[in-house]
Amino acid sequence: MDLDAYTAAHRGEWERLAHLAAKRRLTGREADELIELFQTGSAQLSTIASTAGESIPGERLSVALSRARLRFTGASDNPLRAVPRFFVLQLPAALYRLRWVTLAVAVATIGIAVLLAAWINGDHAVLAALANQADLKKLVDSDFVDYYRENPAASFTGQVWTNNAWVAAQAIAFGITGIYPALVIIQNAVNVGIDAAAMFAYGKGDVFFSFVLPHGMLELTSVFVAAAAGFRIFWAWVAPGPRTRSRALAEEGRALFIVAIGLTMSLFVSGIVEGFVTPSHLPVWAKLLIGAGALLAFLAYMLVVGGRAARAGETGDLDEADRGATQLVAG
Repeated sequence: MDLDAYTAAHRGEWERLAHLAAKRRLTGREADELIELFQTGSAQLSTIASTAGESIPGERLSVALSRARLRFTGASDNPLRAVPRFFVLQLPAALYRLRWVTLAVAVATIGIAVLLAAWINGDHAVLAALANQADLKKLVDSDFVDYYRENPAASFTGQVWTNNAWVAAQAIAFGITGIYPALVIIQNAVNVGIDAAAMFAYGKGDVFFSFVLPHGMLELTSVFVAAAAGFRIFWAWVAPGPRTRSRALAEEGRALFIVAIGLTMSLFVSGIVEGFVTPSHLPVWAKLLIGAGALLAFLAYMLVVGGRAARAGETGDLDEADRGATQLVAG
């Protein structure tokens, strides 16, 4: 094929294609013409590529076709608009929808931890079965506090942040099983209950609370939210309501998995508190005030900003155009 002759024969069509693709508004006839030119131009570009390889006319035609394609499909969302929408509408709305399940998870976790601690403290045989007296004494006198102070604050922050974020993401991702979120709740409750029982048994209950509450208020709340999201996805599969199970899972999965992104940030904040505030020598009241402030900020975002977004009709799911068709129809 003579590329120059081929280009000369179709230059008028390509120039018209580029002109229509660049127009701000198209009439109905122009839109139809643009589609026809796009179809023929695509075939012509294929011919050029297969016979002449890379060439300047081919590159120019490819650019014109790309611009024409954008007129049909639309450009992707401007990140400067998508990011504020995510943080002001989607994420808080998804968190707000979990408020009651989160409360139930929190009550269950705290209840299990308190009952376990009371049972262990009320029966010395149980406490002795957990560890010998020397190990328990070492835990109470040094190990419990040293856990927060033995590593540099920055590295400790990174360690607890990545671990907690991973646990939260798994609780949501495997929430469909209904088992993994329950395991997360039980494991957290057991760990807190055993530590509390040991510390209280040796008269160090004040030390326990002063080293757990500053970061634990936000950290545990974030884990409660993650478990709640997992249970919500599980329930969408068990009781989808008027929706099909696949549609219910898709909608809840899209809407609630963004919670994992939000919890990554809240757990980063709790990690900073755990790494820099909890082991510090600040007065206990100051550490508790910082931890409570972080928790209140999270709850305000979840309930106040989230409530406003939910009342505006947000669920946390993608826009209709982004999520595509929910069912196949004929015609």
